[in-house]
Amino acid sequence: MGELGERMSGSTPFAGRYVLVDELGRGAFGLVHRAWDIREQRYVAAKMLQQSRAHNLLRFVREGATRIEHPHVVAPSGWAAADDRVLIAMDLVGGGTLASLLGDYGPLPPRYVLTLVDQVLAGLEAVHAQRIVHRDIKPGNLLLEATGWKEPRVRIGDFGLAHQGGDIRITHAHQVIGTPGYIAPEQYDGAEPGPPFDLFAVGVVALQLLQGEHLDAAALVQAFEDDGTPPAAPEQVPDPWWQVLALLLQPDPRLRIPSAARAREALAAIAPLLPEHDSDSAIEVFDQLPPLPDGFGPAGPVITEPAPPRAPTPQPTAPTMQLRRHALVPIASRPEPVPTPPHPPASAATPKPPPPTPDAGEAPRPAGVPSGTGLLTVLGLLLIGLGIWAWVFA
Repeated sequence: MGELGERMSGSTPFAGRYVLVDELGRGAFGLVHRAWDIREQRYVAAKMLQQSRAHNLLRFVREGATRIEHPHVVAPSGWAAADDRVLIAMDLVGGGTLASLLGDYGPLPPRYVLTLVDQVLAGLEAVHAQRIVHRDIKPGNLLLEATGWKEPRVRIGDFGLAHQGGDIRITHAHQVIGTPGYIAPEQYDGAEPGPPFDLFAVGVVALQLLQGEHLDAAALVQAFEDDGTPPAAPEQVPDPWWQVLALLLQPDPRLRIPSAARAREALAAIAPLLPEHDSDSAIEVFDQLPPLPDGFGPAGPVITEPAPPRAPTPQPTAPTMQLRRHALVPIASRPEPVPTPPHPPASAATPKPPPPTPDAGEAPRPAGVPSGTGLLTVLGLLLIGLGIWAWVFA
């Protein structure tokens, strides 16, 4: 795996598993990157801790242990740590958030809002079943799949402030956790975290989607408390919708809808009373992820194969160099070849070569005296003859 990481676009994998691609955003607790998961062979969203404060680190580790399999929840799929940094990986959702959808379209149609809120409640039903309270439901943490013109698909993300039943509370006394404007009134009184926290926030989000603007939740709660009954429906909010919202926004948690399942039942009851979605106001949830940077493709990082080793160039020998030098001599400067005389015909007499001329320093040899090895042969024969003669006449 380490060798693969060294070959991928020059990037070193974080903790040997995640290759950081580019930065997607910045949250309260860390940076969010697009990353390539080497083990699962897919792109993921990776939240990187900005600082190593103990309680943030504990939240990140706990978020990594929160694994909820549900189509409307973006739960962490893995985590890794290196030195003083912690990375939490989760599904990469590319359609933006409900906050960006509001920025693009403003107030949304009532039936469209019902679809979105029902999906959020379905996800919370699975979260609460694990005794987990999200504590930070808001448009910016409700992610959208890039479904185009089809039915939207929202997913709950960012469990950095989640509280699970039985956990040791890591906040100081009277410290309120959450985003102002979406915090239930009982949270300010130090109540134990529970599902009503999230249901109040869902009511605020739904009202915001219908009106297309950020709400003053404190003023809304004050209006409930002053009158003792829910105030009149705000502008652009149909009466059927307000019947449900009035039960979600109750300041007293005992009068609030007690569970996500019951809230979904209430939405199902008002669905037939809402006007049909106007085709002229169709909403597109498009892909908002930036293009992949150089070195990355749809199937992951571009792997650069190492170049094959080059064979050593043979060094020319002295004869080869001599032949090369001869070949480099210009043709014009080369000596003209000497023509070879034609061979005489076979019938012509072949002249005898002239006798060799003796060297100037060599004395002339007497006639009849053999030379070289012939002289030694003669002397040997004479010695053999003398020996035979002495044996016979002795």
